[in-house]
Amino acid sequence: MTTTGKIPGSDGSGGVPAVPDRQNSIRLVLIPLILCAAWLLETFLLEGNRHLFSRADPGGLLSYTVIACILTGTLVPVFIIRRSFLTGDVNMFQIGFRTPARTLTACLGTAIAGYVAVILWNPFGPDRVAFGSAFLLLLPTAVASVMVCWVLTGTHIQAYVRPGGSRVSIPVGVVSTALVFTLTSLVNGNAPPAQAGVSWFLAGGIILAVFYFSVRDIYATAIASSGISVFLMAGGIDPAYLAGPGTETILSALFSLAALAGIHWYLFRNYTTVMVPDNR
Repeated sequence: MTTTGKIPGSDGSGGVPAVPDRQNSIRLVLIPLILCAAWLLETFLLEGNRHLFSRADPGGLLSYTVIACILTGTLVPVFIIRRSFLTGDVNMFQIGFRTPARTLTACLGTAIAGYVAVILWNPFGPDRVAFGSAFLLLLPTAVASVMVCWVLTGTHIQAYVRPGGSRVSIPVGVVSTALVFTLTSLVNGNAPPAQAGVSWFLAGGIILAVFYFSVRDIYATAIASSGISVFLMAGGIDPAYLAGPGTETILSALFSLAALAGIHWYLFRNYTTVMVPDNR
């Protein structure tokens, strides 16, 4: 199936502006926020309430990954996105599934920048194995966060406010998704309870929002999200996870990435976005 749209402007919104109405409000705002709430609830019940990252639990980690990160956080959003493809509200470029060459370039650049950041300041001191282990541990959550916060909620809210132009869609997209990302700190068992701690999560959400809406690549944003989460949550991770990536950590990361790659393959197989230049 082919979807069409105008070449995206500076806000990456693209497409043909539509006037917001009740139906659009439900499809582009209410439904994504309901799914987001369901994902946050599952995250709290399966991870935050059980302090999963601060108390090593291999079985619990796999269950959390499959149920909250893969099923609700990664696969379910695709059903909503498919509908939005058909209505022309979003396209493949906007949600961040790009060509392999572009994705590889974006991921490589993100990984290099992240490695430099770790060299300059590693929250685990000189132990880079600990950082790598924590990165893999948090990767499934990062993938789900990107899918729910930006690929689904962010692009759909931007589509809803698109008639206001880039001056509206850019700040609304950044602020709304940063707030959604910050909510994860409130349901996460390792989140700092102090106000200053929450502000750090908000800052991280703003950085990730600007990064996603600028780069528009889901894999690169997942790498950035997992890396930033390590810096934010380093003090609350069980040392048992940090000695080296265990089997459950590796499997969780692989399952999550496999689900994301499967979605990527499915969307590219069934949907093609053809950008039509705006000659006005």
